[in-house]
Amino acid sequence: MNILYYLIGLVVLVILLKIISLPLKIIIKFIVNSIIGGIVLWILAFFGIVVVVNTTMIILTGLFGIPGLVFAILLTIIL
Repeated sequence: MNILYYLIGLVVLVILLKIISLPLKIIIKFIVNSIIGGIVLWILAFFGIVVVVNTTMIILTGLFGIPGLVFAILLTIIL
């Protein structure tokens, strides 16, 4: 009877991990994109393109990719 309880627990655990893994993948993708966006903004600032490197610009670039990067550059030029 104990083996049956372990199997039921294992099945429930697998189902919960499947449910939780999808949002976790999205969060990890956002974090990786934000890190890459911060690095790209830093490289652009290193080469003389004036870009404000702050949390807002990094998140903007991380969320939207290249269009976010272009928007961050335009926003920096306008302001």
